Amino acid sequence: MDFNSRRLRLKTGLFAIIVVLSNALGNFFLTWGLRHREGKLSWSPVDYILAILNPWVMVGVSLLILWLLSRMAFLSWADLSYVLPVTAAGYVVTALFGHFLLGEQISAWRWAGTILIVLGIGLVARTNPGTTAAREEKPAAISVAGAGR
Repeated sequence: MDFNSRRLRLKTGLFAIIVVLSNALGNFFLTWGLRHREGKLSWSPVDYILAILNPWVMVGVSLLILWLLSRMAFLSWADLSYVLPVTAAGYVVTALFGHFLLGEQISAWRWAGTILIVLGIGLVARTNPGTTAAREEKPAAISVAGAGR
């Protein structure tokens, strides 16, 4: 394996971990903050503004912003058909957080589905993250003005 291949694998692994953990932790803290506030959310916008000001919810939202930005970066060099299955590990981590940290009861069917996700991740992770040619040129802009001619 040459230097560029190793570098791509390292970068891909690092971003996969960032995407998975920021998604799972962001959703965990969002849930934690919303479940540990007084009362349930109503339809009032004031209720939602107050919920966002909860420190745990703020941490969750911040991590989900990190998730979005890191996922965008990841998608800029890796195939969509690679990124989505690999980052599905976030669903597995989220299920584990829900069960062990939030005390959620997870049925055998849900665990079976989680195991299937893990098997799918393992299959996709064995492949190359990018199958398309390097995109050195920017795609040509589509002209709307000449579309009707």
